[in-house]
Amino acid sequence: MSAVHRRQSNPPCRTPGPGEIGRALRRSAASGHPAGPQALSTRLLVGGRLLILSAGLLAAAGMIGHIIGLILLTTTVGPTGYLLLAHPDTEAAQVRCAALGHLAATVCGLACLAAFGLWSRPSIAQQGADSLPQIGAQALAVGLTLLALVALNADHPPAAATALMITSGIARPGPPLYGMLIGLAIVITTAAALAKVPWLRERTRRTFH
Repeated sequence: MSAVHRRQSNPPCRTPGPGEIGRALRRSAASGHPAGPQALSTRLLVGGRLLILSAGLLAAAGMIGHIIGLILLTTTVGPTGYLLLAHPDTEAAQVRCAALGHLAATVCGLACLAAFGLWSRPSIAQQGADSLPQIGAQALAVGLTLLALVALNADHPPAAATALMITSGIARPGPPLYGMLIGLAIVITTAAALAKVPWLRERTRRTFH
C-alpha cells in the first residue's frame, strides 16, 4: 500500500474551528439541551426540585401509614413516583396507565397466590428463601401482568414489581396488601398533580427529552 493511499485511508484528526463550535452550541440551545456548565446547572436544578418533591411526597405517605398503622412505602411506590414526576409526558406516566397497570398486577398476583396455594404462606423475607411454588407464582404473575398491560394498552413497568410484591408474600392479602395499595393511590394521584405544575413540567421536559 502506498504512502498516499495510507494517508487517504487514515485522515489526521482535525480540531473543530470556532465556527463549527458556535454552530454546535446554537443547535444545542435551540433543541432545549444547553451545553457545558449550563446543562449541568439545569440538570442539578431540576434534580433538586425532584428531590424535594419526591422526598416530601414519600415522607407524607409514610407518615399517613404510620398514623393509620399500615406500611404504605413499598418498593413499587418509588419507581411509580419517579415516572410520574420525572417523565410526566410519557405514556407510562399517565394516570390511566399507572392505575390500570397496578390493578392488573394486583389481580394477577392474587390469582397466582390462589392457584399455587400460597394465600396464607409466609413471605420470602420471613422464610429466608423462595419455595418452588413461590418461584412459579412470581414468574407467572409477572408474565400475566405484562400480557395484561399489552392487552389494556397500559404501559407501566412498575406494575411488574407489584405482582412480585404480592406473590412473594411481602404484600400478601390483608394489611400488607392494603398498605401497598393505599400507598400507590396516594403517590399516583399526588405525583400526577405535582407533575402538572407548569415550571416543573417545562424544566423536566427540557432536561429529560
